[in-house]
Amino acid sequence: MFKGNKKSLPVRYCKTCNKPMSWRKKWEKCWDEVLYCSERCRRQRSASRNDDQ
Repeated sequence: MFKGNKKSLPVRYCKTCNKPMSWRKKWEKCWDEVLYCSERCRRQRSASRNDDQ
């Protein structure tokens, strides 16, 4: 369990809804690829891209 200061963790904002996402242990190896806060935002973003084309 994490026993440090959670405010010092890196934060990234969702590309779809701009919701802040804090770093998670399970994202340790792929933090650079994390773009969306949820599966719903990921699907919504790809759907809007298809509508634009």
